[in-house]
Amino acid sequence: MSDPRPLPNRLDPRRGASASPTRRVGAVLRALAAALSVLLLVGSGWVWYLRGTAEQNLTRTDALPASGNTDAAGTDGGATNILLVGSDSRAGATDQELAEKLRTGDSGTMNTDTMLVVHIPSDGSRASVVSFPRDSYVEIPGFGESKLNAAYALGFNSLDTDASQADRDAAGAQLLVQTISSLSGVQIDHYVQVDLIGFYDLTQVIGGVEVNLCAPARDSFSGIDLPAGVQTISGADALAFVRQRNGLPNGDLDRIVRQQAFIGGVVRNLLSAGVLLNPLKQRDLVEAASQSLTVDANLDLLDLAQQLQNLAAGNVEFSTVPIANPDGNIDGSSVVLLEERDVVVAFFAQLSGEPDPPASTDTATVDPAEVTVDVFNGSGVGGLGADTQFALEQLGYGVSSVGDADRSDYTSTEIRYAPDLDAEARTLALVVPGAQLVELADLDGQVQLVIGADFAGIGQATPPPAADPPSGAQEQPRTAADTACIN
Repeated sequence: MSDPRPLPNRLDPRRGASASPTRRVGAVLRALAAALSVLLLVGSGWVWYLRGTAEQNLTRTDALPASGNTDAAGTDGGATNILLVGSDSRAGATDQELAEKLRTGDSGTMNTDTMLVVHIPSDGSRASVVSFPRDSYVEIPGFGESKLNAAYALGFNSLDTDASQADRDAAGAQLLVQTISSLSGVQIDHYVQVDLIGFYDLTQVIGGVEVNLCAPARDSFSGIDLPAGVQTISGADALAFVRQRNGLPNGDLDRIVRQQAFIGGVVRNLLSAGVLLNPLKQRDLVEAASQSLTVDANLDLLDLAQQLQNLAAGNVEFSTVPIANPDGNIDGSSVVLLEERDVVVAFFAQLSGEPDPPASTDTATVDPAEVTVDVFNGSGVGGLGADTQFALEQLGYGVSSVGDADRSDYTSTEIRYAPDLDAEARTLALVVPGAQLVELADLDGQVQLVIGADFAGIGQATPPPAADPPSGAQEQPRTAADTACIN
């Protein structure tokens, strides 16, 4: 490890400087806004109003079966498992909506092409989202082996045609829940389904989601036509983004990564202060969600939102059910072969285990505008300090000085900080991948960035960014904070 002593005073012109009046005023205003929002929510009955709005418009279905789910392994200490389903149904869509919103003219199917289990521990500190490939070859209770996306349709069609639409929908949802529960060994506590029109409408209200494509995406089947790079999408573009499978290097597995990346962007949007502290936005989201979703009989959207309010984007992890062969073939049909059931059950069981304890229980950060950095180039690469200053300032960080470090052979990049500036140091670390955090008692009111040979740039995990592998092949799960480009 490098010498932890502070750098010479001649490179620290703002040693001991206090926060600027502008920053202090900004912090006070943010605190005031948060306090007013809390008062509004608690004191005016706003939560009661939102809950009433949701109940007025939600479509509910008897999705949780009396057997084949409640006799599964169950949840751990109050943890919650939600089956999130995307249906290919276009039911109720007009010809104009099919053409303009969905960019398709066909009637769709009863198949469920997107299936994810969301696991939330009782303390709401994290969430695990596990995707199931639609072509997974699985045992469907009472029907033998088939592709997973057929389970809903088999249940729906198992009732006589004179049965009500609601009863047939419930039968489809129940068989899908039984199939997922049997495969994973977990109890499904809640069911949430969205069809294509509902997905379109939700993305319009969210206000667009930022995604990052490694290459242009064009496909006549899904209707996608997007350039490479970072961009914000919603509506028909968002729907095409998560639906495309033709033309992707890894087919449906790349589509799963697309879906995970999109959900990650939604999480980032919802966790932003602009949404959480804006009652009008809250109202719009609740109205859109209640009009777009079909849920089980007992799910309370407001309770679920409250359970997730302490989440950070980095604590929402995405993975895929363990896969043995993504290119299987059964009787001439392409399928995804999963690992043996005991492997799948063990995979889900570890989701309920306690995470590794963090190095520090304090994970608070601040607004980048509240962070002032002294940049010191110890990498031996000329001009890197000035480039870093520019990149930091573009992201809203303050830079008070730039200079050379006390030596030019630092191997590791370090963020050095005074003991009372740990939140500021963590905020800087968000955009300096791999930097070591070093607390120095004799630093006074400073955060220092010492650039070493391993420095990969500001806000860039690996230079240049590379496409994620298919979700099933990832060594580490994606998180909602990941913004690397994807296929």
